[in-house]
Amino acid sequence: METLTGIMPTDRPERYAKQLLSHWSERGTQSDDGTSSRMDWHDGQVLVLTPREGSLDIEVSVPDGEDVVRFAEVVARHLERFGQRDELVVTWDPAGG
Repeated sequence: METLTGIMPTDRPERYAKQLLSHWSERGTQSDDGTSSRMDWHDGQVLVLTPREGSLDIEVSVPDGEDVVRFAEVVARHLERFGQRDELVVTWDPAGG
């Protein structure tokens, strides 16, 4: 698996995590460990959202040979659209996961 991590500063991280997972609920299975929410897509991609005070931590993973940057861009585009009024921006760690 290839992984990227990112962060989205927001005062409402739980709201945006819930909204994104609800939006994609048909694409895979979801689980929650009390700290993070995880979605395992039917295609093999994995999304982990961890609300923290003042931010939403994001981890995306794809099977080897797939484009992790492309999947990360899709996740960011959706979160930024949901948070358009708050001018939210996802920043990815260039060092990876």
